[in-house]
Amino acid sequence: MRYTKAKEVALLGVLFALAMALSFMESALTPLLGLLPAMKLGLSNVVVMFALLFLPRRQALLLAVLKAVFALLTRGVTAGFLSLCGGGASFAVLCLLLAWPRPVTGFIFSVCGALAHNIGQLCGAAVLLSDHMALAYAPVLLCAGTVVGSLTWAVSRAVFPALRRVWKSEEKRERNIIF
Repeated sequence: MRYTKAKEVALLGVLFALAMALSFMESALTPLLGLLPAMKLGLSNVVVMFALLFLPRRQALLLAVLKAVFALLTRGVTAGFLSLCGGGASFAVLCLLLAWPRPVTGFIFSVCGALAHNIGQLCGAAVLLSDHMALAYAPVLLCAGTVVGSLTWAVSRAVFPALRRVWKSEEKRERNIIF
């Protein structure tokens, strides 16, 4: 039992480090790609999707919360709050898709997660700023979410089959998602 706990903690630490490295890389690339403020590529969300598919849900939830804490510490209270709102909404939608009675494609899984993340952030922005500002930004952010979700699907599709062979999950949730 202890070995399993230690293994889970170590893996969570590695995944958190990977998510933070990807988040840092995204922040550096955003101005170079000419993206609007608050738009990121969502690559660190691939790590959370992996955790949700291959680890116990509480581990994946902890990873999403740690990402928000990292945003809080590195970019401030607003970024931390918006990250928590987006990550929480995305996590909830992805859990619902995993519970869906029929198989779901990886594309739908990724795009729904990205759109939920953006909707969660828009709701958080409506609380912090105003609902009019959030509604004005909504069409742009939702279009970007579809594109970013497609990107995370492409990355997941390339990486997850290899990870599935290496990481033997005790839980078979990933079988409901077809990458």
